[in-house]
Amino acid sequence: MSTDKPQIEKESELDILTKVKREHEIILFNDDVNTFDHVIKTLVAYCDHSYEQAEQCAYIVHYSGKCVVKTGSYELLEPICNKLLEAQLSAEIH
Repeated sequence: MSTDKPQIEKESELDILTKVKREHEIILFNDDVNTFDHVIKTLVAYCDHSYEQAEQCAYIVHYSGKCVVKTGSYELLEPICNKLLEAQLSAEIH
């Protein structure tokens, strides 16, 4: 009986990182124009947030100046970000 252990190749961190597809983010920025109610309703409508999730994002934006409200591929996020902009919110894709 052999006591040799089977060789298991370990992936390098670089190999793993190159396999992970980088996601983009929609970042919502604070402004002095929109009400909490408008921001919450818009996030629920276009970002598929629950009311509670949208409310939390609105408070984070208010107190921190910005908040990531959606992640995904650029192709997925572009029309959502455009809807947020059409609703007069300040948002960008990063």
